[in-house]
Amino acid sequence: MAATDRATGWWKESRFSPDGWLAALARRSEAIAIPVGALLAGLAAFSLFLFALGKAPAEFYALVYKAAFGTWFSWQNTLSRTAPLLLAALCVALPARLGLVVIGGEGAIVLGGLTCGALAGGLSGFHSTVAIPVLTVAGAAAAGIWVGAVAALRHYRGVNETIASLLTAYIAIALMNHLVEGPLRDPASLNKPSTAPLAAHLRIGDIPGWDVHWGLIVGVLGCLLSWVLIERTTWGFAARIVGGNPRAAQIQGLPLARLILGFTALGGAFAGLAGVFEVAAVHGSANASLAAGYGYTGILIAFLARHNPLAIIPVTILLAGFEASSGLVQRRMDLPDATVLVLQGFTFVAILVSESLYGRFRMFAPERWSLPR
Repeated sequence: MAATDRATGWWKESRFSPDGWLAALARRSEAIAIPVGALLAGLAAFSLFLFALGKAPAEFYALVYKAAFGTWFSWQNTLSRTAPLLLAALCVALPARLGLVVIGGEGAIVLGGLTCGALAGGLSGFHSTVAIPVLTVAGAAAAGIWVGAVAALRHYRGVNETIASLLTAYIAIALMNHLVEGPLRDPASLNKPSTAPLAAHLRIGDIPGWDVHWGLIVGVLGCLLSWVLIERTTWGFAARIVGGNPRAAQIQGLPLARLILGFTALGGAFAGLAGVFEVAAVHGSANASLAAGYGYTGILIAFLARHNPLAIIPVTILLAGFEASSGLVQRRMDLPDATVLVLQGFTFVAILVSESLYGRFRMFAPERWSLPR
């Protein structure tokens, strides 16, 4: 009987104490409820914007659903846009776990694609099993080094990483424009300057049975592996400590430089992979279409997902659906193509405001579920 009483008491204690499952559920619910609430608030604000334009929000959202998720063709269109956004979001999410706000994913995408387009000509004589991995690694490495330099500036010189990553993104885009319109320009690209087209055997095809390239699988795997890295490895544990209290991490002897540079460079490498797939699977050459805004949308996705690599997957599908629907909305409702960007803007502002709400709701406090003593 005494053993039974002790077991029952332990169960009640673990169930209702701050360390019990109800307390843990409360903590996790806050990380879901507030971003979802911010998303709904952004949609509500955008609905008022549509009312001001004399448009019906219900019609807009119905068209978005139809164009993004209504048919298998719509799903494939959405998933095609999902691939680069997954990788772009990781460029923001991974450094964020160390407390860094890196927003240079657009430049990393451009640089990864430019590297792929520039090296493809020299590798056209090699078999695809050799050339494609080389192009992929080169594009990821170039972008990783580029974004990793931002972390080096932050760690060694105290340069603000947000400003530095934004400026280096503009430099990468300018560098791409210069090279594509100058030394690397294909003479046959008259109306739209670009590098020489990739040889047919260097192009990355679609997933069998789908009209979606393999970048989607790589993006999903990148999110899964990033979650494992952060949540199930000592490196990820150390990174979370650095993000929570860099001074305490330094006192404990954690390798701050390696963690900051490593995670930031890895995020940049993921964005560089997005650029590689845009060249090798979508455009066929490096050109101005690489700067399509995926890196900036990735910022919104990462913040909406609270920098959780697993949450990035559903959030990306939702945002990709918004982007995939812009053409149909433009035709049916006589709205400019940039309307979806306005929607993203409202959502991003709502997310930024929601950051001040964490810890303000008692229902999410673990102490709320503790056993009275």
